[in-house]
Amino acid sequence: MCRWLSGLPLRLAAASIMLFAPAVHPATSWTPEKNVEIVVTTGPSGAQDRTARTMQGIFQQRQIIGVPITVVNKPGGGGAIGLAYVNQHARDGHYLLTTSPTLLANHIVGVSNLTYTDVTPIAQLFSEYVGFAVRAESPLRSARELVEYIRKDPAAASASISTSAGNHNHIAIGLVMKAAGIDLKRLKVVVFKASGESVTAVLGGHVDFLATTASNLVPFAADGKMRVLAMAAPTRLGGPLANVPTWREIGIDAIGNNWRGVAGPKGMTSAQVAYWESTLNQLVATDEWKKDIDRNLWVGNYMRSAEAGTEYKRQYGELKDVLTEVGLAK
Repeated sequence: MCRWLSGLPLRLAAASIMLFAPAVHPATSWTPEKNVEIVVTTGPSGAQDRTARTMQGIFQQRQIIGVPITVVNKPGGGGAIGLAYVNQHARDGHYLLTTSPTLLANHIVGVSNLTYTDVTPIAQLFSEYVGFAVRAESPLRSARELVEYIRKDPAAASASISTSAGNHNHIAIGLVMKAAGIDLKRLKVVVFKASGESVTAVLGGHVDFLATTASNLVPFAADGKMRVLAMAAPTRLGGPLANVPTWREIGIDAIGNNWRGVAGPKGMTSAQVAYWESTLNQLVATDEWKKDIDRNLWVGNYMRSAEAGTEYKRQYGELKDVLTEVGLAK
């Protein structure tokens, strides 16, 4: 028998061990020793919950973490309940928190007393940009026409959003209209409890246009029931929205970013942060994660702890300005 073939079983066994062995982390002075909790400040099935459960699934499938990992939902209080729960475990690296612009906005509008300074930034994972759409029968044929229509009388045009005033969809409208020189306090924004309701209102002609994230727009754009006018993104997205221009392309410099990130309790050590930076860096490099990003028309833009913290601070100031102008903050 060929010498190479005679050693084949041993080589296959070794390859199998390497395939299913836990991922190797760079040497750090801290690693988790017990169950890790990913805390979500909303209920099951929401965007932050889906992000957390995707993370959990890949961590387990790839054996990236050597301890059990669970998702814990702590909804209520505009995110304050989940934030308070995480900070009951200050300096403990076994607790993670999924984050989004609500971490900033809820503090600005007074819904929560806690904000980005009450957590330890670990990473930003991806961005989900907001699109603007009208029903197929709308006389507004382009983003430019929408802006001109609102300029004539801001109170005459109504916008549909879900699920709360001051959220990422509302912020995107404010940023776009502010960049267009429109008086934000005169805008008419109708808030619905669920995304399905906000879509139905536009399709029925009761509200003029819709602002929602890209993945929510795809089904309606594909079946021709809605016309997506523009994306509040830095560059065009791919897939079914590849032909949709950005607001920047028509001279309105505004980005509506519903980013998703990860933070930990206040007071985490540099060794704990370094471990999770390394772990999340492995997460975003997996094929499973990349496929999920592409499927949802998200944009992967991984940021490490220091950069994510700087971005929190920058966006807090930006969001405070626009939420004050729309009358939701003082």
